[in-house]
Amino acid sequence: MTEPRLPTGLPARRAALDLLAAALSRRAGLEDDASASGLEGLEPRDRAFARRLVLTALRRLGPLDRALDARIARPPPEIVRNILRLGAVQALVLGAPPHAAVSASVDLAESLPAARRFKGLVNAVLRGLIREPPDLADPQALAPSWLLARWSAAWGRPAALAIASVIAAEPETDLTLKDDPGALAGALELTRVAADTWRTARRGEVSAWEGFAEGRWWVQDASAAIPARLLNPRPGLTALDLCAAPGGKTLQLASAGAVVTALDRSPARLRRLRENLERTGLAAEIIAADAGSWDDGRTFDAVLLDAPCSATGTFRRNPDVLWAVKPGEIAALAGAQARLLDAAARRVRPGGRLVYGVCSLETEEGEAQVAGFLKRCADFTLDPIAAGEGGSPVESRREDGTLRILPTHRPGGTDGFFVARFARRPNRRARRDLAQSAAAAKSGA
Repeated sequence: MTEPRLPTGLPARRAALDLLAAALSRRAGLEDDASASGLEGLEPRDRAFARRLVLTALRRLGPLDRALDARIARPPPEIVRNILRLGAVQALVLGAPPHAAVSASVDLAESLPAARRFKGLVNAVLRGLIREPPDLADPQALAPSWLLARWSAAWGRPAALAIASVIAAEPETDLTLKDDPGALAGALELTRVAADTWRTARRGEVSAWEGFAEGRWWVQDASAAIPARLLNPRPGLTALDLCAAPGGKTLQLASAGAVVTALDRSPARLRRLRENLERTGLAAEIIAADAGSWDDGRTFDAVLLDAPCSATGTFRRNPDVLWAVKPGEIAALAGAQARLLDAAARRVRPGGRLVYGVCSLETEEGEAQVAGFLKRCADFTLDPIAAGEGGSPVESRREDGTLRILPTHRPGGTDGFFVARFARRPNRRARRDLAQSAAAAKSGA
């Protein structure tokens, strides 16, 4: 039996429903279009609508659910709650005509056997929300309560609420450019953020933007671009990028002339890195392996570890992370990060540098890692980062020279990040060679 013809606009909403369910159930992240069964078959405009609809719902999920709970006596099936979430943000946030948002949501419920008998509830609840609109930007509800409590403990309640207030805002797009933007500055309406990072108000599918096909830039948040710069990449420097995919930091290092080895355990993610290298005309050695058990005896001048983490700092672009991560997972992630740090340290040649970063707002994954690492690895010292170095926000520098970048540290927002830089002490032979070189230079003078 063939499926009945759907009313106009319904395929995009059904795809959005699939995408929202996948994100909240952790079947897939928002960057994975395959998580929505009908997304790939949509026209570009409908595809963009579906993704924007889901992102908007996730950015307002806390206050949205609070408003729904106040109007529903018994929790409906999750598919019905998702229909209500999508319908509410269409009418209350995205500016759809109220009657159209309600009608489309009722049609969506009617088209799905699991939701059909709840179409009356969908109609009544959405009309009630439209009559008495709730505050969907309340910072006290935008983040899960347990996360807001953690941020309050770390930086105080006012700072935590300021961070939470960023969640509801749709971010602009940050780009890293290979060279001077020239005419691209006008074509993409770019404003400079820091160093080679530029920001545009454009959003959505980037492949059709000026300069993309020619490989003149890649998408990379301003915070994510800082760690690679802290290694002072230059021609001839040997650099290892651990957990490298999708490759923004590899591209930065290669663009500066470094001899780069990029390692990641995910072959699928490495395909994206290869595509980015090919598009930009840059080169790097690519290895599919686990960083903790990689069987290779080489050491490098510079090692960059952007470790897997809770990713709570990326909520501006990936609001699903706030609702996907669970409290018990952070300790497990911190343990994995410590093991990866130790593995990364073994790859640093004497006299070389190691930069550790996580796109997390959780102190166990950032600040706490520094003390533990220095206790375990006595031949490393903390190499303090100067205020503003690498394009970092001045206010992000901590007293010990590490960086704690909060989403409020740039106008318009930025990813939350922690970054620390370590130096490996030269061995005895290296110290002797350095002393001999210094003496020779002095006698020659």
